[in-house]
Amino acid sequence: MARRDDSPDFIEAIARGLDVIRAFGPGQPVMSLASVAAASELPRPTARRILLTLEQLGYVRQVGGGSAVGHAGHVGSVPGGYELTPRVLDLGMSYVLSRGLWEIARPHMEALVARTRESTSIAQLDGSDIVYVARVAVPKIVTLSVTIGTRFPAMPTSLGKVLLAALSPAEAERVLAEPSRSGITPRWQPEAAERATALREVRARGWALTDEQLAPGIRSVAVPLRDGDGRVIAAINVNSHAAETALDVLIGQHLPLLLQAAGSISADWAACQSAPQVTVVAGGAAGGGAAAAGEPS
Repeated sequence: MARRDDSPDFIEAIARGLDVIRAFGPGQPVMSLASVAAASELPRPTARRILLTLEQLGYVRQVGGGSAVGHAGHVGSVPGGYELTPRVLDLGMSYVLSRGLWEIARPHMEALVARTRESTSIAQLDGSDIVYVARVAVPKIVTLSVTIGTRFPAMPTSLGKVLLAALSPAEAERVLAEPSRSGITPRWQPEAAERATALREVRARGWALTDEQLAPGIRSVAVPLRDGDGRVIAAINVNSHAAETALDVLIGQHLPLLLQAAGSISADWAACQSAPQVTVVAGGAAGGGAAAAGEPS
């Protein structure tokens, strides 16, 4: 595999390790060494060393394998495979928790779900995709499964429309020119003029709707989350099944509750930003270690 960056500060080994983790896509919980090597475009010896390293660190484990009796009583080995462990969730949650968004949003999201009886999620933009960073779900059968870290193409989702509408038209088109890494082919794939019209509407009304544009049965409405300076930092939605929730219910009943929740989350986020940060200074001269108030962040 050719080196992907000529910078002397680029660590190829870390990039290859992340390639191996990303090889475990949807519907592939267990993969053979050959499958991992092919998916990550790495030589088998390299993929094997990375898998063994990840196993030592607790991010991967071996499953299956052993011996089996075949025809004519011959005993042969059964190849095993590798699977990710729940520890890989730490990698994504480190980002979510470092932002503090989940702790601030969770009570508001739980209250929203209790009132709407629908799932709610928060997502942020990553290239031309959205990535889910928080979610409170209700058990329903939907076309696509959503968990923390799930990514979808941004434009056919209500969350993505809100996030793209927060950009200038030129910046939104630049972002949408990037290839999606979601592996999903959406039902709605608009041309540039249709995209521009849709995003203008979102900017004008302050919320976005998607009605089975990503996949059959998925209907949602989304609004922005803002920081204390009014910048859009994420988007939050109410997601429903098209066969169960009519558009007039989604817009007439759920959207006002969503706007209220988004306002509360944004207000709490702004308050958290403006609060003085406290730094513990170890081994301070007075009292052998004092707590000092830092500058407002």
